[in-house]
Amino acid sequence: MHRVGSAGSNGGSVRTRKEKKLTYVLNDANDTKHCAGINCLNVLKSSVSHDQSYLFTGSRDGTLKRWAFDDDATFCSATFESHVDWVNDAALAGESTLVSCSSDTTVKTWDGLSAGVCTRTLRQHSDYVTCLAVAAKNSNVVASGGLGGEVFIWDIEAALSPVTKPNDANEDSSSSNGANGPVTSLRTVGSSNNISVQSSPSHGYTPTIAKGHKESVYALAMNDTGMVLVSGGTEKVLRVWDPRTGSKSMKLRGHTDNVRALLLDSTGRFCLSGSSDSMIRLWDLGQQRCLHTYAVHTDSVWALACTPSFSHVYSGGRDQCLYLTDLATRESVLLCTKDHPIQQLALQDDSIWVATTDSSVERWPAEVQSPQKVFQRGGSFLAGNLSFNRARVSLEGLNPAPAYKEPSITVPGTHPIVQHEILNNKRQIVTKDAAGSVKLWDITRGVVVQDYGKISFEEKKEELFEMVSIPSWFTVDTRRGCLSVHLETSQCFSAEMYSADLKVSGRPEDDKINLARETLKGLLGHWLAKKKHKPKPQVLASGDTLSVKDTKKNISASKTEDSSAASDPVYPPFEFSSVSSPSIITEGSQGGPWRKKITEFTGTEDEKDFPLWCLDAVLNNRLPPRENTKLSFFLHPCEGSTVQVVTLGKLSAPRILRVHKVTNYVVEKMVLDNPLDSLAIDAASVSGGQPQPLFAGNGLLQSGLKPWQKLRPSIEILCNNQVLSPDMSLATVRTYIWKKNEDLILNYRVAIAR
Repeated sequence: MHRVGSAGSNGGSVRTRKEKKLTYVLNDANDTKHCAGINCLNVLKSSVSHDQSYLFTGSRDGTLKRWAFDDDATFCSATFESHVDWVNDAALAGESTLVSCSSDTTVKTWDGLSAGVCTRTLRQHSDYVTCLAVAAKNSNVVASGGLGGEVFIWDIEAALSPVTKPNDANEDSSSSNGANGPVTSLRTVGSSNNISVQSSPSHGYTPTIAKGHKESVYALAMNDTGMVLVSGGTEKVLRVWDPRTGSKSMKLRGHTDNVRALLLDSTGRFCLSGSSDSMIRLWDLGQQRCLHTYAVHTDSVWALACTPSFSHVYSGGRDQCLYLTDLATRESVLLCTKDHPIQQLALQDDSIWVATTDSSVERWPAEVQSPQKVFQRGGSFLAGNLSFNRARVSLEGLNPAPAYKEPSITVPGTHPIVQHEILNNKRQIVTKDAAGSVKLWDITRGVVVQDYGKISFEEKKEELFEMVSIPSWFTVDTRRGCLSVHLETSQCFSAEMYSADLKVSGRPEDDKINLARETLKGLLGHWLAKKKHKPKPQVLASGDTLSVKDTKKNISASKTEDSSAASDPVYPPFEFSSVSSPSIITEGSQGGPWRKKITEFTGTEDEKDFPLWCLDAVLNNRLPPRENTKLSFFLHPCEGSTVQVVTLGKLSAPRILRVHKVTNYVVEKMVLDNPLDSLAIDAASVSGGQPQPLFAGNGLLQSGLKPWQKLRPSIEILCNNQVLSPDMSLATVRTYIWKKNEDLILNYRVAIAR
């Protein structure tokens, strides 16, 4: 598990108050494809229709998907979107409850046969939650483990038992159940807005804690009845627990590196483990010892799947190979090879689903019911006892040919973005995906402006360079395989542009548009439109319940905000696509972090789900104090020029002020403060004795204009002896022409004839 930034819990530590950020996730593809590596797989056999099966996948893009099968083809029938970070594991509890865990430190439950409804969010873990285990014949029991070294055992039936809550808690429970029908999923500490109510065993259900791990937990396994639980991780040992009490039964040593995968047989006596030491080990828990070691792989073993009889094991890992091994005879065969490391395996009938760090999933023939048929194809070898035996065979070039060349079904994904560059205009980003395709994005509309195909990323980046300076008002990362744009106050409100530059019609010439505020308006436009016609919310976006008391507080406060927001339209440069709409990830003053598509807002979401600074900007047009919006400069005549000095002190102006505005300022000063004759004399001396026209346009007098407007001298502005373009901003001049830390110095003169 890679340690990367998380938007999750603070682990119970006390932190100084920090404003919550808002992130929006852009994806060029529709919702039917993953755009990052697949971390988990599960197959559900429908109890309603025995011919219908579903495949569930969880990805680093933060979503889960349900796939249905039709004539050896698959199609995405639902997307489950609520996690705000990588989905690390998923398990099926009972007939339709899907349980998932994530790097956002939460465990979530879903109605697996719904359109993607998150039924509960559990915030018990203090760090990334990496693995889950479910008892096949006792679906009430679910275990979760993570990088914090915690292992929790959840009893669903006990979690759903009625609880007595005081005051608001009773209202919350009744309103929540009344809105959503009977609760059919996990519920535990942190699953309600009133955390204090459920933090005591007397007020609700608390999971069993298996204490003993001092380091990260990477793998869990449970037998069918839920009587035996095995865990492993960075301590390189297997710990065996009694899930009913959380007590440790034994500790097994043997692996020399992280334990990454675990399997238990139905009785709970035999256990298989895969490790980063490249070894697979078979353990007898009754005898508390290792029976066999299998040196099949040449690198870390990350995934295991076993036949129903626990006689053969399928294994995959970092070496990108999928092997089948007979546990009794030690005979192994290479089933197939992949282009990426294998993350997870799932058996379905006589086939096996294979997930890798790529965004696609494949189903391969596996002869699960009769694995001996694979060995009859030839190419098998005996697994060694020590890892260096297998490594030596690999170095000698004796690797067998794979039994299968092509998968029977491929579920394609979208190529993840692997490289990106924010352009100087601070509205566009050029990206490159894993297939080498280069695209240009407009992040204020969330769309791909241009798909250049497979070209040089560096050359295109240089070609798109603009000499323009706009403050950085957002940050970007691509760890979800797509563009995630982060807005944080007050940095995000530092960038402004003139309406004319954004081609916004019907606005005054000097009208300035704040890029972050208008982007937020575009993102929340659907919510604001729905909000006007909907009753106040009962459920938080994170899946947590909202108290009736808090709901009543919001009714009067939001009435004025509704009318204010309705009168402020979204400008075209900030209208987000509804076809491939972005998702918002943020956190308000209650509940926890949440994620939702902007087109799926119903208007019932509570305002407390959003950061206060965000609503203040959108609803009230109130922005926090901003720094460095002004720029100081001196304005002097060019050396050797006889034009008058129009100002002696330092001037201050907005960073986005155009050079032609400075020109107008100089002209006003010169014409109003001096006779026009002096200007003509100065122009003649500058241009070598030939008088130059000092009038704007064709120099014709226009009636109704003031005297200084009728006669405009042709003035040009310079910096470092370079004539500046009238459309250049002061910030651009300072960045690309002046290039010094001191205050900017501009010079002016009457334009030289060319």
